[in-house]
Order: sequence, then structure tokens, then C-alpha cells
Amino acid sequence: MKKINELYKQNPGTERVIQFGEGGFLRAFIDWMLDKLNKSGLSDAKAVIVQPIPVGMCEKLSAQDCIYTHILRGVENGKEVVEQTVIGSVSRCVDPHTDLAAFLALAKDKNFRFVVSNTTESGIAYEKEELVEGKLPKSFPAKVTLLLRERFAAGLDGFIFLPCELIDRNGDKLRECVLKYAEDWKLGEDFVRFVKEKNTFCTTLVDRIVTGYPKDEMIELPYTDNMIDTSEYFHLWVIETDADIEAELPFVKAGLNVVYTPDLEPYRTRKVRILNGAHTSTVAKCMLDGIETVKDCMDDPEASAALKSRVFDEIVPTLTLPREELEAYAAAVLERFANPYIRHYWKSISLNSVSKWKVRVLPSLMAYREKFGKLPAGLTASLGYLIKLYKSDMATDAEDVIAFMKEKSVAEILANEAFWDMDLSFLLEAVEEFAK
Repeated sequence: MKKINELYKQNPGTERVIQFGEGGFLRAFIDWMLDKLNKSGLSDAKAVIVQPIPVGMCEKLSAQDCIYTHILRGVENGKEVVEQTVIGSVSRCVDPHTDLAAFLALAKDKNFRFVVSNTTESGIAYEKEELVEGKLPKSFPAKVTLLLRERFAAGLDGFIFLPCELIDRNGDKLRECVLKYAEDWKLGEDFVRFVKEKNTFCTTLVDRIVTGYPKDEMIELPYTDNMIDTSEYFHLWVIETDADIEAELPFVKAGLNVVYTPDLEPYRTRKVRILNGAHTSTVAKCMLDGIETVKDCMDDPEASAALKSRVFDEIVPTLTLPREELEAYAAAVLERFANPYIRHYWKSISLNSVSKWKVRVLPSLMAYREKFGKLPAGLTASLGYLIKLYKSDMATDAEDVIAFMKEKSVAEILANEAFWDMDLSFLLEAVEEFAK
């Protein structure tokens, strides 16, 4: 059988995006988006992948000319959707650990406008390290600082940074790290001014479940492809910016679910309260009832009805975005939960549920109480079921948390401000019956 790159070629285009990260997420997210732009004729932007760590997949990806298959699998408007695409939006890979010159050369090409990254949640972090000429720095922000130094020396304008790492204020934190390295390395006031005035560090929020290479499945293709990537159908990219990104990368015009906003926080709150809150307010009852996966919950009439009620009747009314937007997002979340191609186990979701409940569910409960003058029945019950789960042997958490939950009464648990950042004793009567 022929290899994928013997049958397919890359999209024609211009290298405009420097991409730190060659893993499944970015290839199923930004590279998939760029491919759609290319094939629609709206842009010719192509990405160059920079391998952020010494051991990666650049060699494997380069062996097939950076062409790979992406398979979308999910539910939309109540129907199962499977969409298979050959992605040709990545022009090449650069491994800066073996070819520093090729990496630094990217800074000197005026066509590059964007820097996208996904270097894990710990990737955007400051680690003190010296600048050694001719040697690649270790951390991702230090690599970015070195790249910007080369850009500045070349007399070119800076970049628009679109980090996809799952941390709060990712763009702000990357900028802070770069400025700290600029100070440590004594790169000068002119360089600092260049970083601040000629570069845009956008904070973004990404949302798509990427299931990666289908190791346990037989995917039949008319060619060999060692870099198959799979993901759910849903995707969302919220970008906090005043820059006119759409003029250069017309994602919205291409029909992609990209939102530009001056304030990302309402969208982050929406995701945490609806998607994560639905998980955390459902996990304990499902585990106690022997329901293994999120899909199993959606297939159970009673469990799914209770979940939908919590989301639409108790969480959505407490949020600030337009009601129509919130309900559309909530409906999409429930379709994602029903995706037959994703087996998301409640056991894995249940990790550290006490701290998750405080962040993801308690704010909705308190907002509902303040708005309507009563407790939301489903969210309140979820805390009772959570306590009951921790008194069983099914909870997964820090040993001291599990010990406290097992040994103490419901009243003592609710009064523990170390857990909830407040005294929840006022919930005792409503919660106690579900904790038995």
C-alpha cells in the first residue's frame, strides 16, 4: 500500500504561522482550521511546526511530508457525524534541538505573523536560565524570547501570539515570562519596548476533545498514515484581542466557531460552569448508581433528564451572556456528552472532586440562590451525593481529603472552610438527605 504523501500533496501557500507543538491537539485544531481556510480559497496561510521538546514526533511527521489524516467523529443536531480529511496545511517541521539555525531563521522571515502554541499547562512558566549564545534555551517562553531577539535584530515587526495552553490568562502569562527573560538577559530597553509595542499577546480559550491516534481501532484507509488524528466534531476558539486577526485569517468567514472579544472571562465562566459544572454535579450520583461513562449517563432516561435540568434550569439562568447563546452552547455540550466515539469514564472525571465542586458548581449554586431566593435542587443534591461518594471507597483524592470526608459528619464537612472557602452550614438540611 502506498504512503499518504505518495497520493496527496500539501496545500500551496505561504508560511505565516509558527507553531510550537506537533501533538494531536494543535494538528486537530489550528492545522485543521488552516486547512479549511486554504481549501476554501480564503487564505494561503501555512504553519511551520517547531518541536518544543527534545523528544517529539517531528521526524515521524516529516517522513510523510507533514501530511496526515484527520477524522472528526461526533454528534451534531442529533445525528452522528464522521468527516475524514487529509490535512495539508503544515509545510514542514523544525527541530531546534538539532537545527538551531533553522529555528532562528524563522524570525527573519517577514511573512510569519502568528505564533501558536500548546506546550501543556506547565509550558508557560518562568524557569531561571542563562542565555548562552549558540545554545537553545530549555523553556518555551525562553525560546520565544530568543526568537523575538532575532526578530528585533532583523528590524521586523513582531508577532501576534495565540497560545492554546489550558491556563488562565495564557497570553498575559507568556508576555510576563518573555519580559522577565529580557530583564535577566539584559536585552535592553529598546528590546523591551519592541516586545510591548510591536507584539500582541492574545489570551485565548480553546475547546475541543482530541482523541488522537486511534490505537485500539482499525481505521481503513487507502494508504498508510502513521500520524492519523481524531477529534470530536465540536470546536471553539475564543480570542481576547483588539487586533484584526480575521482580516488575515478569516476563520469566521470560513464558518469556523471562532469568537473575537474584548473580554474572554464570560466565555471561560460559561465553559467552567456549564461543561465542567455538568460533569462535576453529575459524577457522584452516576458512580453511586453504577453508571460508568458520560455516554451511558446520556443513554439513561432518568440520569440524563436530571443532568439537563441542572444545566438548563439551574446553571444557565445564572450566567451573563445572552440566553440564546448560553442555551445553544449548553445544547452543544449535551451533544458532546452523547458522542458514541468517546468513552469518558466518570471514574477519571471524579479525581479531586471536592476542589472541583468548589470551583465549578458552588458559584452557580450561590448565584442561583441570590437571584431566585432559593436553593437549586439539583446542584444542592449533587453536594450530598458527593459526600456520600467520599464516604464510600470509590473517591479519588488526596489522602487527607478522603480521610476527613470519611470520618467527619455532614455538618462538619459543610462547615470546613478549607474545602469551600466559606461556611456551607446553611445547606445542611437540604444536603443531608442525599448524603445518607
